[in-house]
Amino acid sequence: MAILVTGGAGYIGSHTCVELLNQGCDVIVLDNFMNSHPEALNRVKEITGKSLKFYHADLLDKKAVLDVFSENHIEAVIHFAGLKAVGESVSVPLQYYRTNMVSTMNLCETMQQFGVKKLVFSSSATVYGTPEKVPITEDMRLEATNPYGRTKLLIEEMLRDIAFSDPAWSIALLRYFNPIGAHSSGLIGEDPSGIPNNLMPYISQVATGKRKVLQVFGNDYPTKDGTGVRDYIHVVDLAIGHLKALEKVQETVGIDAYNLGTGKGYSVLEVIQVFEKVTDATIPYQITERRPGDISTCYADPMKASLKLGWKAEKQLEEMCRDTWKWQSNNPDGYRSHNQISKDITPVQQAAGFFNG
Repeated sequence: MAILVTGGAGYIGSHTCVELLNQGCDVIVLDNFMNSHPEALNRVKEITGKSLKFYHADLLDKKAVLDVFSENHIEAVIHFAGLKAVGESVSVPLQYYRTNMVSTMNLCETMQQFGVKKLVFSSSATVYGTPEKVPITEDMRLEATNPYGRTKLLIEEMLRDIAFSDPAWSIALLRYFNPIGAHSSGLIGEDPSGIPNNLMPYISQVATGKRKVLQVFGNDYPTKDGTGVRDYIHVVDLAIGHLKALEKVQETVGIDAYNLGTGKGYSVLEVIQVFEKVTDATIPYQITERRPGDISTCYADPMKASLKLGWKAEKQLEEMCRDTWKWQSNNPDGYRSHNQISKDITPVQQAAGFFNG
């Protein structure tokens, strides 16, 4: 029995693959490498000393999805694949609705066809829109403020309808907040293409000199220093949260949502200060206009995940910054820093292959 991880070569997906392999799971990755790099999967193998099976495929290709399920005995699915940039979603909403919605429909239809009804879905705190209060609990009003968030919200509603129509389904909706950090080995981390959309990779690229100055989007929010406040969570803590959710869906039926966050909010300027402290780097920044769709303050109440999943974030902001810096300084251009791509990558151009090393 295997776990299918869609988008498994991505930032959160690759870290989750490490945790799954370390737990002895058989892992199958489906990824189109649109926002990821095949080298990440080689690094996963290097960290764990274990192999995984991969398919270079797109969830929008229904036949390719059918092939994955036909060729494997899949027990459950962790679904990461999709587009995820808030600002970009405002500019190209149709691309987000098609990619995120249709791909998930294809996945769920295929799962149902093959009797695979255990799913962990990568949702987002963006489904809360502009929260009425903080910390945010799972029972608060859902109202996204941008197309990306609306795709996550619509998928959640679709999954609720699926679970209602067939009580054999078991689904965990993981609403996570702001993942940062990297694996402590420095081998895998966040590797955005082009200009980063998220704060931490932007900070770390400024620290390496790849970018001259950090753009801080707005300093007129109703926060203590005027900059946006977010709940930053270490990506390894987040990956472990997916394993806990996987255990839950394997033991139960029905659908439920869980916040994955630390329960603490840090402003942009606070993150800059902590990063400078733990790395001795200097991060020049300039204030620019707010980004469309951004909100002022967002942090979680993670109590439900603690009580029902037995999960709690363990790592502090200092460790998040330190691990980010180790990844970025070792890989200044991300996975493209290393041109000596392993021979394992060759089969990626085909339908499927194994990362065996």
